[in-house]
Amino acid sequence: MTDQELRKRAHDLDVTVWVGKKGVGAVVDELDDQLSDRDLVKVKFHRSAQAGTDVEELAGHLAERVSADLIETRGHTAVLHR
Repeated sequence: MTDQELRKRAHDLDVTVWVGKKGVGAVVDELDDQLSDRDLVKVKFHRSAQAGTDVEELAGHLAERVSADLIETRGHTAVLHR
């Protein structure tokens, strides 16, 4: 499936993982579980999680930690695929 097809599928997904002030490390296990159950997961980064870092960088780091692909970031939201 192409990135474009995955982005289209992700459009109607609800956010199921929220990254807050505890950072990326706090959601790794939950995200890993969700990616095992479904192939696309939408992640929302609250401002408190960013601490001067942009969403693209945080999402990339999170994707690496769960061995997933970062499909897109838009605003404070990222879509990951495995």
